[in-house]
Formats: sequence, C-alpha cells, structure tokens
Amino acid sequence: MRMYKHIIKFGASVLLLISSVGAHSEAVEVNTMDPYDMVETVANNTFDRFHHDIDIIKSNPDHLKVIVSDELMPYIDYKYASYKVMGSYLKKTTKDQRERFVTAFQGYLISTYAQAFTEYTDQKVRFAPPSDFTHEKMVNVNVQIIEPGRPPIKLQFRVRRLKDDSWKAFDLVAEGVSLLASKSSEISNLIRQKGIDSVILDLEERTKGHIIRDPKGKKV
Repeated sequence: MRMYKHIIKFGASVLLLISSVGAHSEAVEVNTMDPYDMVETVANNTFDRFHHDIDIIKSNPDHLKVIVSDELMPYIDYKYASYKVMGSYLKKTTKDQRERFVTAFQGYLISTYAQAFTEYTDQKVRFAPPSDFTHEKMVNVNVQIIEPGRPPIKLQFRVRRLKDDSWKAFDLVAEGVSLLASKSSEISNLIRQKGIDSVILDLEERTKGHIIRDPKGKKV
C-alpha cells in the first residue's frame, strides 16, 4: 500500500507541475485522439480548476474529490485498470461483483489522487517529445521531474487506444514501478485472504475518508 500511495503521489504531483508551466484561464477542450496532447491538456485543466476553486478547497478539502472526478477521471480507463488489478480472480466474480468492484476502485482512485494533490512542490518538469502513434495500441508518455541536487525522477503515463481510436490513461510507472502491477499484487492477496466482497467493502470505506489539506503543515 505504501508503494502504491508513493506512485499516486508522484502522478498527482506531475499533473500539477506540468500544468503550472502554462496555465490557462479557461478549460481547454481535451483532444482524446492524441495521447500526448491529452495528458498535457488534462493536467492544465486540472491545475486551473485547482487554482480557481482554491477558496472552496481551503474551507472544504473534500472538494478536491470533485475536481479529480470532473477533470481527471473522464480520461482514466478505471474499468480496464480495475479488471487488471483483479487479475485471475476476474473470471471468478459475478457481473454484480465486477460492477461493484469497478465503482469502488474508481472511488478509491479519486480519494487517493485528491489527497495526493495536497502535496506538491516547485520542481521543474521535462516532457519527452511525442512519438508517432499512428499504428500503436499503447503508448508511454514519458516525464522527468527535475529537482536540484537530486537525480531526475522518471515517470511514464501509460495510455491505451480504445475501439473508437480515442485514448485513455490506465497506468502510471514511477522509476520502473507500475501502479497496476503493485496494486494487482495487493488486491490478489486480499481477495485470496478475505474474498472479493470484503475487498469491495474495504475500498468503499477508504473512499469515505476525508481529505486532510495540510498533512505536513504545508499550505495549499
């Protein structure tokens, strides 16, 4: 769980850092037909919303969940990710269990990203040039976080092509560690030990937790 939260924190920070380079006064339409442009635009829109709603966030940190739900989650393939983390147990679940798990996992991602958005600093971000994705089904959007005195942090946003040729992100790889791989291992162990219904309830409980705005005394 600690490694998973570490990866999520990196991801949320990168979205904020990327967008801080060129913030827009109004939300820009997201081009889901270009995976590279999509990631940058979603980051910009999320950060702009963050700043626009800062007073609301200060009085109600849970509003971060609304921002994540509105600006980020429409471009995350959480259903695909949910099925991946269930692994071999997917075929052993009922339709109702799968639907409940997807909803619970989506809520958990929203809460975890929202909490991670309360912590970010002023590092610089370096975006790798886009590559030709004409014939690709999956691409990696490569990012480096640059901080003086420390080695660059290497990240990859993994994005997949859907049936209509649009794209959605489904995984984040931080320093070679995949969010999906780490979470799949954890979920599989929990399902084996406690059963899918118990895991669903556990995710739902985590989702209900409130966002702590200044966990380390930092100002939003």
